[in-house]
Amino acid sequence: MSSPLARLGFGAAQFPLDGAAPARGRPPEAEVAEIMSLAARSGLSVFDTTHGAPHAEQVIGERMPRPAPYRVMVKTSRADRGGDYIEDAARASLRRLGMRGADAIVVQVAGDLMSPYGGDSWNRLCALRDEGVFKKIGISVFASDDPVGLVKRFKPDIVQAPASLLDQRLLADGSLARIAEMGIEVQLRSIFLQGLLFLPPDRVPGPMKNAASMISRVRRMIAEGRSDPLQAALGFALSRPEASSVLVGVTSAAELQAIIAAANRPPPDLDWNEMALADASALDGKGYAA
Repeated sequence: MSSPLARLGFGAAQFPLDGAAPARGRPPEAEVAEIMSLAARSGLSVFDTTHGAPHAEQVIGERMPRPAPYRVMVKTSRADRGGDYIEDAARASLRRLGMRGADAIVVQVAGDLMSPYGGDSWNRLCALRDEGVFKKIGISVFASDDPVGLVKRFKPDIVQAPASLLDQRLLADGSLARIAEMGIEVQLRSIFLQGLLFLPPDRVPGPMKNAASMISRVRRMIAEGRSDPLQAALGFALSRPEASSVLVGVTSAAELQAIIAAANRPPPDLDWNEMALADASALDGKGYAA
């Protein structure tokens, strides 16, 4: 049986860059270098470099191990501005990362593809794949995006989708299973649902207040199962047969070390189905389905 870390990937969206407070009093650049080195030593399989800022990509490129020991993925700029724009932005990202090509490029906002210029942007991404600049192209989706319909229309190589203990919608309705059956690589993201499972009831954000009692119940179930929220969230995601990989966001090397340790432990014996939130309006509030 392969290590669960072979299916675990990490993302740069929460790296301590662009004005974030230094972790442990260290320069942010040093923290980023340690995160990427730890991921390499631990055998993590995928690195999603998205951060949304050129400076961040520059820092990541300067500190990424060479050759890259994990599959490197970049996110597109807005895909609603046409093929020239999206290609120029993609090549600029690669230059800042110090790479001639990457494993994949993923459309960050699926809805952009439905704009008047969405088709042109997608065709340009396909051309970049055919050229060998990227091995694969993908789409990052929300539950409300009709993921199966998007896959049938655009035929991506990869779909990134939110799924977690609390948000099981795309698993329960069979969407991700259907996508995987089409031969599309499914990557789970947002498995911690913005850290919601780790918050005490009085700190649950406004859009989720109606679900606070259910979240407390889930925490009790996890504790009664002699587990903790981190191990449970990872155990759930890594146990999903639909997923080829599971992406986690990290802010520090210490945080990544805790995730790696939890992922290496046997998954807890819990009733996953009993932990899903049924309130879709709460899950969609203020980005908590991201």
